[in-house]
Amino acid sequence: MYRILEKEDLTPIIHLWKIEAPRVARRAHAGQFVILRHGEEGERIPLTIADWDRDAGTVTVVFMQVGASTEKFARLNAGDVIDDFVGPLGKPTEIEHYGTVVCVAGGFAIATIVPVARAMKEAGNRVISIMGFRSRDLVFWEERLGQFSDELIVTTDDGTYGRKGLVTEPLKDVLDTNKVDRIISIGPTVMMKFSSLTSKRFGVRTIVSLNPIMVDGTGMCGACRVEIGGETKLACVDGPEFDGHLVDWDLLISRQRAYVEDEKTSIEQVRHACREGCHHG
Repeated sequence: MYRILEKEDLTPIIHLWKIEAPRVARRAHAGQFVILRHGEEGERIPLTIADWDRDAGTVTVVFMQVGASTEKFARLNAGDVIDDFVGPLGKPTEIEHYGTVVCVAGGFAIATIVPVARAMKEAGNRVISIMGFRSRDLVFWEERLGQFSDELIVTTDDGTYGRKGLVTEPLKDVLDTNKVDRIISIGPTVMMKFSSLTSKRFGVRTIVSLNPIMVDGTGMCGACRVEIGGETKLACVDGPEFDGHLVDWDLLISRQRAYVEDEKTSIEQVRHACREGCHHG
């Protein structure tokens, strides 16, 4: 059992947990992930590690309410325990002194990019960060990412904060005016796809963190297979980070949509059960 030491609501639908998990904390590195499960019939949820403290033995994860399982997660609070917290899984981000590194993140993936930006900065790189959100009410960790960035650009789809538009627009501007040596893009699949398409024209190596459907996280089930440069790879053991210019994005997107209807049904069942429980309580 793994205890939730702290819970913070970063936005109404994005939540942070600090988990007591000393063995995971000792081995954690930027870019790796953990798999969480709560309840005997709970779904296994992969989440990229947002932070860790080796001395305190804690690991921080951030999740967004998007389905039945994360809706159940959102009801847990500090002091509660979860059944499984497995990791660290996947390969860490390759951190070197590249020169100028652009970190691009969308939505709750801001939590994922922060340890990457920190590690890149510590390695002596000039770090330019671009963070994108749908609207102002979803913005979080701007100051935290700014601590590790030489330049920080914030965008919102609706223009309620920062620069109006998608992250690809300032990314193109940065590429037009800077010699960029590496790009790390993490966020929604469509965002990573178009970040990769934008950077490909400039010939700048772009690393993305893929989030296909994942079950066991150890390479046994094959559910997280992705096509990279015409070869089948497993995101859980070969990734989760890959060269964005080699990803078969259309295949990845089609596989991610495989269980959309099932997820809608599941979340309705969870909400109905909650309404019934609240009513009778």
